[in-house]
Amino acid sequence: MRHRNNETWEYIRLPELQIHWFWKKIINWVSRINYIYWVILTIILLALAFVLIPDSVLNRFWALLKAQKVLVGLILIFCITALSLIWKKGQSIDVCVFMFLNRQGNRPKWIDQAMLGTTQLGHGFFAIAMAVTFYLWVDRLLSYELVLGTLTLWLVVELVKILIRRKRPYSKLRNIRIVGDRARGHSFPSGHTSQVFFLATMLYQHFKPGIIGALVLYTVALLVGITRIYVGMHYPRDVIAGSVLGSAWGLLGTIINSYIR
Repeated sequence: MRHRNNETWEYIRLPELQIHWFWKKIINWVSRINYIYWVILTIILLALAFVLIPDSVLNRFWALLKAQKVLVGLILIFCITALSLIWKKGQSIDVCVFMFLNRQGNRPKWIDQAMLGTTQLGHGFFAIAMAVTFYLWVDRLLSYELVLGTLTLWLVVELVKILIRRKRPYSKLRNIRIVGDRARGHSFPSGHTSQVFFLATMLYQHFKPGIIGALVLYTVALLVGITRIYVGMHYPRDVIAGSVLGSAWGLLGTIINSYIR
C-alpha cells in the first residue's frame, strides 16, 4: 500500500515482460521525452503534410466533411461530454461507476494480467505495428492512413488534455487499484480508447466485414475502454469521450479514403 498526500491506493506490480535489452533501451529513452516535444514534432510533421497536399484535395475534403451528418453529431456529443465535466452530480456518477469497475469483486492476478495486456491494444505502438503489417502484406495506402490518423488523433487528444486538465483518478480518489504503471498526463479524454475506436472504425470502413465483423471490432474497442477504468487510469466519461472522438476520427479517415481511392 502506498501513501501520497494522505490518499491511499493499492498499487499492483505485475511481472515485467521479457523484452530484448535493445528494445527496452529504446522504450525507456522514448518514455523520458517530455510530452511537449512530441506535440511540437507532431505539429511540424502535420504542417509539412498539409503543405504538400494540393489545394484541390483540401477543398474536396472540406466539401465531403460538410456532408457527414454522423460525424458532426459525434463532434457535438464529444463537446457535450466535455461540458458535462462541470456537472457535480456527473462527477459522483463517474466515481461510482469507476469504483465498481475498478474494485468490485474478486480480482485474481491472471485477470489483472489479461486486462493490462488488452489495454495495450489502444497504444499508439500497436497502431504503428499494424500499419507496418498492412504496408508489407495488405494495403500500403491503408498503412499511410493509419499512421497519419494516429499522429493527428494523438495531437488532438493531447491538446484537449492540456485544455481541460482533468486529473487522473489516482490523484483524487482513495482506495483504488492501479494495475501496472501509472500513466502520465491528464485524464480527459482517454487516449487508448480513442485510438482503438479509431482503428475499429477505419478497419470496418475499409474491409466492410458486415455486422458480425463490426460487433467483433467494436466489442474489442469497448473492452479496451473498460480496461482503462479497470487499471485505474480513467473515469467513465474519459472513456466515453475517447470512444466518440476515436470514432469521429475514423470517419474523417474514411472521408479522406473515399477521395483518394
